Amino acid sequence: MNTTEQVPKQSKFSIKNIFLPDYENYEGVRRINIYVMRLFFALMFVFVATDSWTVILTHQGEWDPTRAVAWCTWAAYSTLALLGVFHTLRMLPIMLFMIFYKGLWLIVVAYPLWSAGTLKGSPAEGMAYMFTGIIIPILFMPWKYVFKKYILFETKKK
Repeated sequence: MNTTEQVPKQSKFSIKNIFLPDYENYEGVRRINIYVMRLFFALMFVFVATDSWTVILTHQGEWDPTRAVAWCTWAAYSTLALLGVFHTLRMLPIMLFMIFYKGLWLIVVAYPLWSAGTLKGSPAEGMAYMFTGIIIPILFMPWKYVFKKYILFETKKK
């Protein structure tokens, strides 16, 4: 009698399966997490790449070095996000970067304005509204996987 426990194989797509850990394809991460993160990677690519590459490719004259760094950073970030659509788990640091910078901006810029009652009508209001959407990637980030891979630096067994 075989006493080894086997993980059930997820053979086909079903709504039930997207909520179960997928050990075969995604190292135990649930498919719903993968699908939502892919959506966010695609949105990052579509919206940020369009703006950043348009500015870079149509810019005329000399660049202000600080503005050039900012636009080049956004162009690189959004282009790497495209890789996240296809290699979701490998590109999680891009998603972590997004959560970190948006969360930091909300704490450093938006929260003081909000607590002073001056966020509404300020130049930061629109961005604060958009940045609050980070709650979705925070909820769907496979935090156990992130902790294992990026905090504990899991080593491969021989």
